[in-house]
Amino acid sequence: MTGLRDASALEESDQLSTSAISSKAAGRISLECPGSERVHRQPASMVEREIDEEEAIALIGGGGGQLQQEGAVPDAAEGERDGEEGDAEDDGQEEEEGRDDVEGWSEIRLAIEELSPARLIKHRGGGGDDDKPATPSPPTLPFLALSHLLLRVLDKIGPTMAVLRLDVQRNIERLQELYLLDPAKYSTLTEIVEKEVEEGTARKVDSCARAVLWLTRSMDFTIALLQRLEEDPDQQSLVQLVEAAYEVSLKPWHGWISSAACKIALKLIPERKIFTGLLLGMGQDCSALKDEIEKLALLLRPLLDDIHSMMATFRLDRLKST
Repeated sequence: MTGLRDASALEESDQLSTSAISSKAAGRISLECPGSERVHRQPASMVEREIDEEEAIALIGGGGGQLQQEGAVPDAAEGERDGEEGDAEDDGQEEEEGRDDVEGWSEIRLAIEELSPARLIKHRGGGGDDDKPATPSPPTLPFLALSHLLLRVLDKIGPTMAVLRLDVQRNIERLQELYLLDPAKYSTLTEIVEKEVEEGTARKVDSCARAVLWLTRSMDFTIALLQRLEEDPDQQSLVQLVEAAYEVSLKPWHGWISSAACKIALKLIPERKIFTGLLLGMGQDCSALKDEIEKLALLLRPLLDDIHSMMATFRLDRLKST
């Protein structure tokens, strides 16, 4: 009887060991990325697509800056992973230091980073298809990141920009929702607008084409304001600068309702010195801010021009609001 009990105990021990090994293997198979739900092993194409979406969410949700890629590691032998732990720790330390640096950056510097030629080339696509119109192909992901930074700048102006901010937020959400359905397919704004043109929905009030148009016009307003802030020799009030920027960027496309709302909002704009101080990054002075505004204008204007040209090609550049 003792021998049978020992054999039974040994069998149970083997089963527990097998179960533990299976659980450990299952742990390696599942992926968990920061800010996302646990994702289980799927065919390679599906995993790659989900990783692309995680990267997109990390970038556009982080309000610009450098993309931090974490989680999602291919299966490897235990020995190989052990041998790479030291390098991974070093890389983790470098990422933490880089993240700390980015957290101190101003929105303007973050936007400059998003507009770097290398980053735009990486995300830019389209062209080469004779069946498609010869339009510029502005990349979607950097555009969404810049749109999130725009929200942060509007927040610095204060509650007076609440109406414009709400409009920008809705347009971002609409465009972002479509992009995340298939990041590879909608990697450029041209592909998004072309899709709706072919479906006959581009001119609808809730279309992504309109979202692209109004986000671009909002960026026109922002860069016009920043340039006036940097160039103004007469030290005009922020109200005067905002009004001048509005006149050349948004007002031509606003109906009387939107224009009236903006006139009321102008009465609540903060003082110029307060706004300028809020734009400064950590350890930055006004001289550095001026240089960054000039650099941002040089980088952003070509992208906005490309988008306006693309919208004109589809005859969507003259759409107005109520």
